[in-house]
Amino acid sequence: MFKTLVNAWKLADLRKKMLYTLIVILLYRVGVAIPIPYLDSNMLSSYMALTDGSIFQYLNILSGNAFSQATLFALGVSPYITSSIVMQLLTIAIPALENMAKEGEDGRKKINKITRYVTVGLALVTAYGYYMLLRNNGVLVDTGVFAAIVIIASYCAGAALVMWLGEKINENGIGNGISMILFANIVSSAPSMLSTFWANLVNGTISGPIIAIVSLIMGLAMVVFIVFMHDSERRLPIQYAKKVVGRKMYGGQSSTLPLKLTMTGVMPIIFANSISTIPATIALFFPTPAEGSFWAGFLKLFSSQSIFYAILTFALIIAFAYFYTAISFNPIEVSNNLKKNGGFIPGIRPGKPTAEYITKILNRITLIGAIMLSFVAVVPMIANIIAGGALGSLAFSGNSIIIVVGVILETVRELESQMTMRHYKGFLE
Repeated sequence: MFKTLVNAWKLADLRKKMLYTLIVILLYRVGVAIPIPYLDSNMLSSYMALTDGSIFQYLNILSGNAFSQATLFALGVSPYITSSIVMQLLTIAIPALENMAKEGEDGRKKINKITRYVTVGLALVTAYGYYMLLRNNGVLVDTGVFAAIVIIASYCAGAALVMWLGEKINENGIGNGISMILFANIVSSAPSMLSTFWANLVNGTISGPIIAIVSLIMGLAMVVFIVFMHDSERRLPIQYAKKVVGRKMYGGQSSTLPLKLTMTGVMPIIFANSISTIPATIALFFPTPAEGSFWAGFLKLFSSQSIFYAILTFALIIAFAYFYTAISFNPIEVSNNLKKNGGFIPGIRPGKPTAEYITKILNRITLIGAIMLSFVAVVPMIANIIAGGALGSLAFSGNSIIIVVGVILETVRELESQMTMRHYKGFLE
């Protein structure tokens, strides 16, 4: 990996893209530190200390500590990710959007434009919910109408700016913009997670060092396991028929069709977490329910320290893995391309039987990969429940490690592919 980065840095255009990405991330981190007005910082710190180990702590990790500090980028990338999920679902459900998606580059631009509007709408709703959370817990020094408008507008502008920064990375930088911002946010949260680890390690009780050591071993094992998942693939053998053109014979070669175990990357994790946090987000609109009431029990059910939340996350990751695979990989199109080029899978007839065979293999691979992703994401949550919440932010380390390792591997692969294109030696040279 480091060798790839060094080699990419030597190329002027790739170095320019890497610097551009770093500058955009730096600008994003500046926005994370910009406070909004009308906040009582002492009350905010006291309230956020009570959310340790809750879903709000996970939102704080994804936002790079902006959520706990109520700064300009407190909403982070959540509105954009949620709007992307909504648009992908609507593209399948609404024929007009489906036809638009098939129009090529022009259709993609139209869908992206609609996604931006949906992002602003969701940001407005979420910003109002976050404002209600701050107001209901006495964090604001001014609860007037003008203060509400300023705070909500600031959060909406911050969410729109985050979306714009992510798109700029897509256009002029390296890697997926939103994934790179998520990566920067999680890495910036590492010091607080390490401080929790160190506090457990130096804890005078017996359980403290045990929790720290178990967390370290679990983290290292998950990194190795995630790298293994990303490098695993099923290779379907492809044989090309021989063709005689004039006096020459073409084809007759054998190749493979690689189907990656984690074809969807980190997207199922991001999608699942966005959906899992919806009940907590809706709860921001209302005052904190009384202890023992129905709504208090309902919110406790969706707490990160609930077994139900872990099971829900597990199921959603599997569901979104199948969903994202269905919209990103088309077996019928692959089968048609093989047939046009004279290729076939040995023992399988070209056309519809080939598409059905690829679909069957793809479903099995997706299930195995999704279960592995879910396992890595949920195990730290269950460990935190068993430990009585002692792991704190480490309960979300599975999700964080998957995103970080996935983004690193995908970025390195993109760098390698671009370096390969720039060093290609062919008949044009």
